[in-house]
Parts: sequence; structure tokens; C-alpha cells
Amino acid sequence: METAREIATNLAIFLLVVLGAVAFDGILHLFGHRDWGRYLGYWGTGLIALSFLHSARKRKKFTFGRVQFFLRWHEFLAWLGAMMILVHGGIHFNALLPWLTLSAMLINVASGLTGKFLLKRSKAIVAEKKKSLIDEGVGAQALEERLYWDSLAVGMMQKWRKVHVPITMAFGLLFCLHVASVMIFWRW
Repeated sequence: METAREIATNLAIFLLVVLGAVAFDGILHLFGHRDWGRYLGYWGTGLIALSFLHSARKRKKFTFGRVQFFLRWHEFLAWLGAMMILVHGGIHFNALLPWLTLSAMLINVASGLTGKFLLKRSKAIVAEKKKSLIDEGVGAQALEERLYWDSLAVGMMQKWRKVHVPITMAFGLLFCLHVASVMIFWRW
């Protein structure tokens, strides 16, 4: 039952990002501020760029602050930035590249939520199994042997980032192409 609740929570977060953007865009249009979406793209990009401080902290590019703190900020800033960029994108069907970029961003957000859920869930299963075996009185050596495959599964889940990072890079590349095309075709 807890798994269903966690899945529902992650799905709700994803839907809140999308629906929040739709609602905010609707409010901007209602009050005649359609052009504000352009500037939200800049702010959203800035927030997503700030979210990469987590990666820098994790790789010890700087040492102040806890990694867990930066992870929470990474998540929050990426979600908020994604929402702003969704408002920036609006509902326009006039160009393929912005839609590809927006799609890559949404896939990236979904990938982050999925990886977070799967990693948390696999760690919880191993911890629960370990506690159960200790309660049964299983010795340290036998405990290690019985948890070997489960710990390998957790190790594999930690490699989920090898999927998330290329998705992030694809989003980054599409973002750069989008910005370059705007700069080239902008009516200066």
C-alpha cells in the first residue's frame, strides 16, 4: 500500500508541475500578460541551472552544506524551473524544436521522479529484509550472504543516474539549439 501511495505522490508532483503551468499561463492570458511567458523562460532556465549545484556538491567541487540539502533544492528548483519553462512554451504549434526541448525537459523531470522513487523503494526493501533477518537471529556472515543479491539490486538502482544524465544532456543540447535558433531568427 505504501508503494501505491509513493507512486501516487510522484505522479501528483508531475501533474502539479504541468497543471500549475497551465493554470498560471491561463491567468497570465486572462489578465493580458501573455508576453510575460517569454521572461519566465529566462527565470526557469536560471532555476534549473542553479539546481545543478547538487551535482557540483556531490562531486566535491565545493564542500559547504550537506549533499542531502542540495538534493532537495535540486528537486525543488528543477520542478519550479520546469513549471516556468512550461508557461514560457505555452500552447504554440509553430515550431518543432521548442516542442522537442519541452518534451525532453518533461521526460527529464519524469526520469528524476522515477529514479528517486525506485532508489528509495529498493533501499527500503533491503533495510526491511535486513531488520527481519537480524530479528530472526541470523549471524553477520549469513546476513551478508542472504542480502548479497538484494544489495546488488540497490547498487543497480543507484546506476539509474546513467539513464538520467543522458536524458539531461539531450535536454541541454535541445535547449542550446533552441536558444541558438532564437538568436539567429530573432528580429533584431
